[in-house]
Amino acid sequence: MSTGVVERAGSRLHYWLDGPAGGSLVVFSHGASMDHRMFDEQVPALTNAGYRTLTWDARGHGRSKPLGALPISVGDMSGDLLAVLDEVGEPGPVCLAGQSLGGYIAQDIVFTRPERVAALVVIGSTCATLPIPRWERWALAASPLMFRLWPDGHLRRLIARRTAVTPRAQEYALDAARQLAKDEFVAVWRAVGGAIHPEPGYRIGQPLLLCHGDQDRTGNVARTAPRWAAREPRCRYEIVPDAGHNANQDNSEWFNETLLDFLSVHYPAGEPA
Repeated sequence: MSTGVVERAGSRLHYWLDGPAGGSLVVFSHGASMDHRMFDEQVPALTNAGYRTLTWDARGHGRSKPLGALPISVGDMSGDLLAVLDEVGEPGPVCLAGQSLGGYIAQDIVFTRPERVAALVVIGSTCATLPIPRWERWALAASPLMFRLWPDGHLRRLIARRTAVTPRAQEYALDAARQLAKDEFVAVWRAVGGAIHPEPGYRIGQPLLLCHGDQDRTGNVARTAPRWAAREPRCRYEIVPDAGHNANQDNSEWFNETLLDFLSVHYPAGEPA
């Protein structure tokens, strides 16, 4: 494994590159308040199958400190990831995999720079381009204030309980969430709320693996996923059993098998980008 740092917009972005030279690259982006460690079970499974992997800490998360210039947006973070890919000499197309916030980052890149994406994997995230009811837009706009007023310690414990169902994944989520200051978390969440931009006629042209845990109670992820899956012409929709919001951690064995099956069809390991 090799590591690196890219300085951008006042933040030092840390990334980790693993796997055989020449292997197809799968890029993992974590959820809000998580970090690159949430894909620890996916990296060896993919590298053993001949893939290269890139994990990173989005600005403000994990080792990528400080948060940098405010306000921030999902577009800023997708620009960060493209800068990391440029740094490692990978112009694409690559497979982008993202969980929750990471799913919005992946969607933003496939929307703005589709030539850099060969395939898309989204875990526990909603569609950024589907129209949503007015009351949901209002709730998203109001949520940063709600989180700012929430008692800090209770908020972090709640995040851990709501994002995972297994004790090991919950313990990780609590540790990761403690790495963000309250102001940092609120700024990141405001970026999540601003990621929605309805595009009724838009369709993702790349193969898409869309999945969420069968016990994912975060927002409207599980409720809206079937409608998103039905809209996309190249979508494979899977519900991860015995899993919550961090489905790739709660049931990593099932998820890894499904991911490798999807990649074997749409993004083989032995074909450099």
